[in-house]
Amino acid sequence: MNIQDFIEKFAEAVEVDSAEDLNENTKFRELDEWSSLAVLSVIAMLDEEYDTQIENADFKKLQTISDIVQFIECQK
Repeated sequence: MNIQDFIEKFAEAVEVDSAEDLNENTKFRELDEWSSLAVLSVIAMLDEEYDTQIENADFKKLQTISDIVQFIECQK
């Protein structure tokens, strides 16, 4: 999986102004745009784009964008 492509999709889901502000080490919960709606948007994006389902309890364990990518790769 191309991490930059994922970051762009993540930025769109969370409605971050610029994906350039994000990298694999970004702690997404610290983003100003992060909210309960952002959580739902990211979970929906994972399902639609990567055919990956994640439970809310599992999602709470993830801290960085890299953590999400690793989760997706482990589900394949």
